[in-house]
Amino acid sequence: MHARPGIAARFVHALAFVTLSVALASPAAHAAERKKTVVKKQASSAVAAKRPVAASATKVSRKAVTRVKATRVAARSARAPVRAAAVVPERLSFGQLAGLHAVTDPLDLKSSVALVVDQETNEVLLSKNDHAVLPIASLTKLMTGLLISQARLPMDEPITITQDDVDTEKFSSSRLTVGTTLTRGEMMHLALMSSENRAAHALGRTYPGGLNAFVSQMNLKAKLIGMTDTHYVEPTGLSSRNQSTAHDLAMLVNVAHTDPLLRELSTSPGYEVAVGRRTLQFNNTNRLVKNPGWDIGLQKTGYISEAGRCLVMQTQIAGRKLIMVFLDSAGKFSRLGDAERVRNWVESLPALGSDKSFHSGANIKG
Repeated sequence: MHARPGIAARFVHALAFVTLSVALASPAAHAAERKKTVVKKQASSAVAAKRPVAASATKVSRKAVTRVKATRVAARSARAPVRAAAVVPERLSFGQLAGLHAVTDPLDLKSSVALVVDQETNEVLLSKNDHAVLPIASLTKLMTGLLISQARLPMDEPITITQDDVDTEKFSSSRLTVGTTLTRGEMMHLALMSSENRAAHALGRTYPGGLNAFVSQMNLKAKLIGMTDTHYVEPTGLSSRNQSTAHDLAMLVNVAHTDPLLRELSTSPGYEVAVGRRTLQFNNTNRLVKNPGWDIGLQKTGYISEAGRCLVMQTQIAGRKLIMVFLDSAGKFSRLGDAERVRNWVESLPALGSDKSFHSGANIKG
């Protein structure tokens, strides 16, 4: 009887101990849980605290990058002032300054100076400011080519580009670097077809007697042709002091057209030359020579800001051999557009006579 109560008592004690242990353990567990929660919150707070710092660092980094980029841009601008100058508007041409563009014509030509002459009858079909003396840009090279051809110099003679041939007038670029050696014939081809300035200058420089003698011959030849309002100072046309009139240039085209070499080279659509280990492709500056609708016997283009866009051609339209001269055209392709306007006009009037010719504009010199 006494053993059972002892067992029961022990059971009760054990149960009480377990209950007490659980009771004691629960606060500790809650405390541990709370501690974990606090640690998590602290960790979250630390992360949250770090985020603004990281964002701030990113902003600072972006600002630094922006400052670096701005510094680099400024440095590049300082190193390359020529690029910044490229956005400066072009200067007015001499024709614009003289008010030649205010003169109108029935064909609404964009060139302030124009002349169309029947090559066989000398009949003037169209004239507009044809005695105005203006810079002629690379139309100069037509006289350069004429002199070299008539001098009967050996076309296979090698000519080397030197520092003297580098443009110091307009600082134009060229693929013919100093030291490039081509034959005189190749230099002629590039000068007349693609208006290569260094090639033209080298032709004049290597003329018997040198460059000064060549320029003197240019002016003498002009007088012999009858170009009374024409003056040359160098063989490329980069100088605005090379000046002429549409009337004088028509006479030059007429004479140059009699030269088979000038006809061939000026109307060549393209040409390749070997420069060292490279082969360079050059193209005609007048895209009309590739147009099957045109029959062009001789041509030359020209451009400097003082002269505007220029073009001279000998061509056959509606069975008539014509000489066309366009000077001081405003717009990159407007001189070609003027040539198209004249062609369409001539084709629309096949029986054109002197009573249907167009004449306009004053004679301006200077």
